[in-house]
Amino acid sequence: MADEIATGPKAPTPRRGTLLGAVFLMATSAVGPGFITQTTEFTIQLGAAFAFAIVVSVLVDIAVQLNVWRVIGVSGRRAQDLGNAVLPGLGYLMAALVVFGGLVFNIGNIAGTSLGLDALFGLNTTVGGLLSAVIAIGIFLSRRAGVAMDRIVVVLGAAMILLTTFVAIASAPPVGRALTETVLPSEVDFLSITTLIGGTVGGYITYAGAHRLVDAGVTGPDQVSAVSRSSIISLLVTGVMRVVLFLAILGVVAGGVTLTSSNPTAEAFQHATGEIGMRLFGMILWAAGITSVVGAAYTSVSFLVTFSARLERGRNWLVVGFVAISAVVFALLNKAPTTLLVLAGALNGLILPVGFGVLMFVAARRRDLLGGYRYPKWLLALGVLAWLLTLYLGYNSLSGIGELWG
Repeated sequence: MADEIATGPKAPTPRRGTLLGAVFLMATSAVGPGFITQTTEFTIQLGAAFAFAIVVSVLVDIAVQLNVWRVIGVSGRRAQDLGNAVLPGLGYLMAALVVFGGLVFNIGNIAGTSLGLDALFGLNTTVGGLLSAVIAIGIFLSRRAGVAMDRIVVVLGAAMILLTTFVAIASAPPVGRALTETVLPSEVDFLSITTLIGGTVGGYITYAGAHRLVDAGVTGPDQVSAVSRSSIISLLVTGVMRVVLFLAILGVVAGGVTLTSSNPTAEAFQHATGEIGMRLFGMILWAAGITSVVGAAYTSVSFLVTFSARLERGRNWLVVGFVAISAVVFALLNKAPTTLLVLAGALNGLILPVGFGVLMFVAARRRDLLGGYRYPKWLLALGVLAWLLTLYLGYNSLSGIGELWG
C-alpha cells in the first residue's frame, strides 16, 4: 500500500488528516448496517429509557478504547505482535479470530450496501453489492490509498451524522424525556448495554483506529496526548451517531406510530420525512455499509501483514482479495449469511476479553514493550474494570454458538 499506510518512522507532529482518518475509521467501522438495525430495535423496545443504555455503553467504550489506543500507540506494535510477545502463538490466534470475524461481517456489510442502493436508486441488490465492493477495491488500489481511505471515511461519516440529524429534527423527538431517562431511567436493560458495547468495541473494530495510527507512524510516549485524544473523539463520534439515530426513531415511536415492517428504520425515516426519508435511509445505510467494508478489510489485513515481509509487500492485494472474497460469497448467497454472522458475533465476543486482556497485561507488567513508559495507575484500574466486563460479554457471546447447534 502507499507509503501513507506503510509502517514508518515516528511522526513528531501527526497530520490532522491522519488523526481524523483514524478517528473516523474506528467510528465508521462501528457504525455498520448492524449498528443501525440494533439501535432501531432497542429504541422500539425501550423507548426513551434506551438513552441510559447509550450513555453507559459510551462510557465503558471510552474506558476500553483509551487503554487499547494507548498501549498500541505507545508500544508502536499492533495487537497481534504484542500477543506474540506476551505468549508465543497467542498473536496468531488473535489474528485468526479477528480475520474470520471480519470476513464474515464484511459479507453482511456488503449486503447492507446493496440494500442501501436498492432504497436509494431501486438498484438490484446483487448488482448494488458488487458495485459497492468495486468502489471499496478502487479506494485501496489508488496511488495514495492511505489518504484516500482517510478522506472517504471522514466525508461519509460526517454525511451519515448530518443526514440522520436532519431526520431526527423532522421527527420531533421528546428530547426532555430522553434527557430525564439518561440520569433517572425508568428501566435498565443490561442486555442492551452489553450488546451496544460488543457492537462498538468488539472484534476488529477495537483495533481499527489504533492500527491506523501505527501504520501512519503516530507512535511512542511523546504521542500519548494525540493518541488518547483521538481515541476519545472516535467513541464520541460513534456516540453522536447512536444518539441522533435514537432520537430519529424515538420521535416516530413517541408519536404513536407502530413500526411493523421488516425494515423498521426505513419505515421510521419515511414516517418522519415522507418519500425523501426512504432515499435518506438508503444513503445512510450505503455509507454505513461501505465505510464498514473499508474498515473491516483494512483492519483484518493489518492483523496478517506483520507475520511476513512478503505479506507486508502484498498488503494492497490482500485487502483487495479480502473485499473480493466477501463480495463473491455475498453474490453466491444473495443474502447476509445469518448462521455465520452469529458465529462471527460469538467469536468477536471472545476475542474482546482475550485481546484486551493481553493489552492490559502489557500495560501492567511489560513496561519493556512500552519503551519504559510509566502507565497511569488510574487508567490501568479503569481498564481492568472494563476487562472484567468484557469477560461477562464474552461469556454471553457463547450463547451464539449454542444457537448454531440449536
